Amino acid sequence: MDNSKLVTVQILNAFAIDGKGGNPAGVVLDADNLSNSEKLEISKKVGLSETAFVSKSKTEDYKLDFFTPTKQIAHCGHATVATFSYLKQIGSLKNDNSSKETIDGKRRIAMIGDLAFMEQLAPKYVHVSEKESMILKSLGLTKNDLIPDTPIKLVNTGNSFILIPVKSKEVLKEITPNFDLIAEISEVYDLIGYYVFSTDVDKQNYDATTRMFGPRYGILEEAGTGMAGGPLACYLFDVLNIKKESFKIQQGKFMNEPSPSLIVVKLQIAHGKIKNLMAGGIGILAKKLEIQLNA
Repeated sequence: MDNSKLVTVQILNAFAIDGKGGNPAGVVLDADNLSNSEKLEISKKVGLSETAFVSKSKTEDYKLDFFTPTKQIAHCGHATVATFSYLKQIGSLKNDNSSKETIDGKRRIAMIGDLAFMEQLAPKYVHVSEKESMILKSLGLTKNDLIPDTPIKLVNTGNSFILIPVKSKEVLKEITPNFDLIAEISEVYDLIGYYVFSTDVDKQNYDATTRMFGPRYGILEEAGTGMAGGPLACYLFDVLNIKKESFKIQQGKFMNEPSPSLIVVKLQIAHGKIKNLMAGGIGILAKKLEIQLNA
């Protein structure tokens, strides 16, 4: 008797630009009867940086669990965007305000057409100056490659990333990551990864171009990271003093196989301080996979 399960996984490109590029995420609907070990197995077989598993919630519209090929994580921006954009496209979302339950709490979701925006928290900043030389070494950079008088900082709006401000897109392009060292530093600070960025951009309406390295979670480089775009928008506002309430962040352009993505971040400001934020974009269905699990 065949006791195997067949699970359908939608592959969506989150943060796509004009229907192209973006960061692929797996989305599994009706995941209520899947165990965590099965979700991890599916994520490994899908082989993408993250897969979202959607199930019923007693308190919110949906419960989302996020798995990388190696472990479960609390939040994932691009998989959230992919999920809610897809739910809107197939008619499961009936209005433009929704919500998700995760292992780390509840978050609001806002829709503008098929674009999905997820809530993140007010930023928390941590100094990492004691590890600055090690961080630079892990990227093949020197102090001269940074924006002058601009600090490397850990920023958390739900997940922790170290933000590294480099002075030009050429420096960003030529980074040579040492993934073992990045993973070691990420373990020390409990990071998802590094978010290296430059405000030297090709398009006038973009605010930054970026690269994300997350080897601790099995992600060598990612094309679009919503949970890092939020911290960067906060950094641009608070540290670089760019006093805007909406930012456009490009990612994925300088990967070995380029897949440009666009993350839009909207800050909610009260009395000059960031209270929370919404980060989002669109998800484009690329294909469907059938994954077989053995009982």
